[in-house]
Amino acid sequence: MSLYERDQQALSSMSFLRFFPQAAVGGEGAYLIDDQDRRLLDLSASWGAASLGHSHPAVRAAVDRALASQAGASHLSGANLPAVALAERLLSIVPQRAAGRVWLGHSGSDANETVARAVVAATGRARIIAFQGAYHGGTVGSMAVSGHPTQASAQRSAGLTLIPYPNPYRDGGENHAMAAALSDLEDLLAGPVPPGEVAALFLEPIQSDGGMVVPPQEFFRQVEALCRHHGILIVADEVKVGLGRTGRLHAFQHFGIEPDIIVFGKGLGGGLPISAAVGPTPIMNHSAAFSFQTVHGNPVCASAALAVLDTIEEQGLALHAADVGEHLKNLLTGLQNRHSLIGDVRGKGLALGVELVSDRETKSPAKQQAAKVAYRAFELGLVLYYVGINSNVLEMTPSLLLTHEEATRAVEILDHALMDVAEGRVDDALVARFAGW
Repeated sequence: MSLYERDQQALSSMSFLRFFPQAAVGGEGAYLIDDQDRRLLDLSASWGAASLGHSHPAVRAAVDRALASQAGASHLSGANLPAVALAERLLSIVPQRAAGRVWLGHSGSDANETVARAVVAATGRARIIAFQGAYHGGTVGSMAVSGHPTQASAQRSAGLTLIPYPNPYRDGGENHAMAAALSDLEDLLAGPVPPGEVAALFLEPIQSDGGMVVPPQEFFRQVEALCRHHGILIVADEVKVGLGRTGRLHAFQHFGIEPDIIVFGKGLGGGLPISAAVGPTPIMNHSAAFSFQTVHGNPVCASAALAVLDTIEEQGLALHAADVGEHLKNLLTGLQNRHSLIGDVRGKGLALGVELVSDRETKSPAKQQAAKVAYRAFELGLVLYYVGINSNVLEMTPSLLLTHEEATRAVEILDHALMDVAEGRVDDALVARFAGW
């Protein structure tokens, strides 16, 4: 029995989001090693969680040191040095308005859930505004403030209002997309959603799971101005696109805004489970024991996170991501010129999306083709997944240490996969076994 078959027999499918029969036994840098001893070039990095690639020496060394003399397993009922040091470090890298206190968790999901609960409890305002297409997590509380269609059956918060996220590709260009989205928000605040009842607006600086959508450059400045006018807190979900990935330390820096609360996850731990929410003391200290789990503030995970932050700073990985990301994006734009299936290439740094359409004029989403391209790319040695409200956007969130050569090789494989799909060489039955996104 293969490793993937063993996985199917032993693990609950409730936690599966599968695109092809991937089965890893190891990894090194930008590569995964599967049970057939194939080296797979990984353009996902486990949805961006393996931010420094697989088995990075700095993370390994930090974890080894933390386990050699383990400072407990939690900060629930006592301080531990790695958790305190991580919190201090995070406070030093956020805007002043957010530099109050740090809440540590396991994932972006629990961090966003905690923030959603805290802003309502601390402000006494019952409403939250978020964006259509937004994915803030997979827990009950984080799904309650999300707007992604894959979570349509989840119970939304009674106080949630979803607003359009401007998509220049699909909404008539930057100016039209921004004007329409701002008009919608202004109309809501002038009527059915009294601003004095809104605790916070949740935003993703780049809407990742919604399709790696980059908003118009001035959009969030205008949103920030509205929020400041009405005393509405701004929560930036940087879980997937933050910490150097977009070519800046924080993705929101591209748009010239300063959030009140910032949520980190995924890449913060370099592959280990840890998240953080950083924000004003009155919000983050609302009430003792308001949101906790036994191993929050785990010293091993906190040590890994410190190593990640050190490496990003010491090796200039934000600038590296900008450089390699520009190279990768240029290569993908070249593919667009050769493959009619590609409707749009977008993103910043090493947070990139390739939207597939069956017709460039109508921009009809090519969902089935996206599934086939991902599957065929895997067969050829490349790991990438697809996202988007129409499940038709190939997402690329590789290691921040991806090289120019690896980026070039990845696009060569993707080129091959696109050609095979266009020429009908990928069997529908193979893809049908995988539900995907």
